[in-house]
Amino acid sequence: MQGCRWFAGLLLFAFAACVPALAQEQLKLFVGYSYLRPSVTYDQVSVCPLTCPTPPGSATNHPNFNGYEFSATYKILPFVGLTADFSGHYGTVTGSSSGHVQTYLFGPELAFPAKVSPFVHALVGIGHQAVGAGTSTSNGDPVVVLSSSENAFATAIGAGMDLHIAPFLSFRAIQLDYLVTRFHSGTQNQPRASTGIVVRF
Repeated sequence: MQGCRWFAGLLLFAFAACVPALAQEQLKLFVGYSYLRPSVTYDQVSVCPLTCPTPPGSATNHPNFNGYEFSATYKILPFVGLTADFSGHYGTVTGSSSGHVQTYLFGPELAFPAKVSPFVHALVGIGHQAVGAGTSTSNGDPVVVLSSSENAFATAIGAGMDLHIAPFLSFRAIQLDYLVTRFHSGTQNQPRASTGIVVRF
């Protein structure tokens, strides 16, 4: 009986020690898988300019890109933090041409600290898009896709939910962002979805 009381007292002490530790957490690191469906505009020229119909000078495709996302959030108030977010997504643009989209974003985040912790953020920064040279078709005619690389303004508004699974560790069940970029003299509106592990300090 006394042993049970000792064990219960030990558990109570451990719980009491964890409460201030959780309250003092100020840094949150997230790393995980991310999916992006970008709107990629690329330049193209005919493979056989003398005999083939002239293709449009540019075309737009909406490929499926897979990649990563990493973010660090520093808490400045109990419900407010500043977030630095970096992501990279890669895949096939069209035909044999591959490409990638990378973002470097910063901004505020509002989060409710609990076992189930929802959050929202508004981020702004820079996006980088690259398209590799390759071959494809335009209206059934062969074309050469020209390589390109550019940087542009980017912003993301999104929300998600973290699930507390262990001391200092959470699982980000879902994060959905509305990502807007300004590549190729146009505006691209695209969805981004991420999931992964969150470590809190």
